Amino acid sequence: MIRSLLEEARALWRARALVKVMTRREIAARHAGTALGIAWPYIQPLLTVAAYYLVFDVVFSMKLGDGAPTKAVGAFLVVGALPWMAFCDAVSRGMNSLIEAGGVLQKNALPPVVFPARSVLASAAIYGPLIALVALAYIPSHGLSPALLSLLPLLALQLLLSVLLGYVLAILAAALRDTVQVVGFLLSVGIYLSPILFPLSLFPEAWRWVLWLNPMTAFVMAYQSVLLLGVWPDSAVWVAALAWMAGLALVLNILVKRSRDQLVDWL
Repeated sequence: MIRSLLEEARALWRARALVKVMTRREIAARHAGTALGIAWPYIQPLLTVAAYYLVFDVVFSMKLGDGAPTKAVGAFLVVGALPWMAFCDAVSRGMNSLIEAGGVLQKNALPPVVFPARSVLASAAIYGPLIALVALAYIPSHGLSPALLSLLPLLALQLLLSVLLGYVLAILAAALRDTVQVVGFLLSVGIYLSPILFPLSLFPEAWRWVLWLNPMTAFVMAYQSVLLLGVWPDSAVWVAALAWMAGLALVLNILVKRSRDQLVDWL
C-alpha cells in the first residue's frame, strides 16, 4: 500500500552520507558573506522570542485570563511561536527544494527525496537547539519534571511531519508553481488558526475544530503542556499528530508513485 514511500525511505537511507554533507553546506550557505555568518540563523529567532518576552512581560506586564496555561503573555507566545517558526522555515524551504534543484536533478540521477530532506534537516539543526535552549529557560517554573522527556519524541515527530509535508508540497510545487504562493499565504495566516497567539480556551467552542486543520495545533498544545504546566501532553494531542502524519504519508505515497516518471520534466 505504501510501497513507493518505503522505496523513498530506503533511497534516503542509502544517500544519508550525501544528505549529511548537503545539510551542512545549506546551513553555511544561508548567510554566507555576512559578518556573523552561520550565527545569524540562530540569532534571528532568538531575537524574535526575546522581543516577545521583553515587550509583553517586562515592559507592559500583560496577563492572560483564566483558562490559559500561564498568565504571562510573553512566556505563552514564546512556547508556541518558536516551534511555529521552525515549522514554517522547514516546510517553505522543503517546498522550494525540488524547484531549486531542478538543474542538478536533470543532470544527475539522484533520488529527489534528498533535497526536501536536506532543507528540513538544515532547519531542524538550527531550531532544534533553540527549542531545547528555551526549554531549559522554563525549567525554573516547574522544576525538572519527567514531562520534559516528551520533548524528544515531540521534536522527532515535528521533524517527520515537516519532511512529509515539505516533500508533498515540493512535488505539488514542481507540477504547479502556484502552490508556492498558496502555501506562503496559508503559512502567513496559519499562526491565527492555532493556539499560539491565544489560548485554546479563548476560541469560540463552535469553531475550535478549525484549529485542528492546522497540523501544528497538536504540537503547540503539547509544548505548552510540557513547558508551561510541566505535565505530559494529553493523549488526544499525540493521536492528532499521528493522524496528520499518517494522512500525509498516504498522500505522499500517491504523489511519489504518480510523479516518478515526470518529476524531472516538471523542473
